[in-house]
Amino acid sequence: MHMVHSTPLASIDLNLLVVLRALLSERHVTRAATRVGLSQSATSHALSRLRELYADPLLVRSASGLQLTPRAVRLLPTLERGLSDLQSAINSEPVFEPQTARQTFSIGMADYAQAVLMGPLLRSVAGSAPHVDLSVVTFPNLNELIESGSLDLGLVVGGTEPRGLSVRRTFEDDFVCMVRRDHPKVKKKLSLEQYLELRHVVVAPTGTPGSVVDTELARRGLERRVALRVSSFLTAPVVVCETDFISTMPRRLARQLAQIYPLRLLPPPLPLPHFSFMLIWHPRLAHDPAQHWLRDVVSQVCSSL
Repeated sequence: MHMVHSTPLASIDLNLLVVLRALLSERHVTRAATRVGLSQSATSHALSRLRELYADPLLVRSASGLQLTPRAVRLLPTLERGLSDLQSAINSEPVFEPQTARQTFSIGMADYAQAVLMGPLLRSVAGSAPHVDLSVVTFPNLNELIESGSLDLGLVVGGTEPRGLSVRRTFEDDFVCMVRRDHPKVKKKLSLEQYLELRHVVVAPTGTPGSVVDTELARRGLERRVALRVSSFLTAPVVVCETDFISTMPRRLARQLAQIYPLRLLPPPLPLPHFSFMLIWHPRLAHDPAQHWLRDVVSQVCSSL
């Protein structure tokens, strides 16, 4: 069986290959020397080392000047391609062209953020990057998925900044109360007394009890009856429409829901804090042009809300 002799790349001065390409293209030692910026003697010395490396003369004298050996003829296109690929690896990052890019980005966000953002985000992406697709998912462990590289970007409620991830603040929201339009007890105004009497639907995306509302009530020594806890923001309006329950919801989403369902929105009977969203991503994606574009598009849509 014929064995192919292989030379480890680490044992070769890669500059020799640059000289070889110049010699095989120019077929002239002086012109090759000028092209690579070496002296003629250094180029002749390089040719001797190359002949040794390939165990082939590579260039031979003839009446019309230097000619390539069959081995050299086969080498030239491979060299051109290989050195050109190496050059690309060293060159600056190619620019991301949204108009022609074909790529799918994965973004993690709760169904609330999806409902508020998806319409304007998809319109913006369709306009600027017609071949870009999105995969949008909801998981309680978004931070871990961004760490592992499964997600390009996350949009989460601001609070403690996640360790080791990059963060950009986006839009703010506050709370509003939601009851069905023909609620027998709640009319145009909602008193604190009424609020505490009613049965509440609470959305807990992560499944953990407690919320901003319960914290504020507890500070006043008060408590409400949480009659139903659900994991999805989009379940709450369905329940509220079909019962006398009440739900305290983010205002932006509640406004959208009130255009679809027969709901009435009322100010909460106690002051509740505003909250903000933040984009999170892994620092290793900081300088990637495609990721940069994605973050900017999502940020712009968030600021336009």
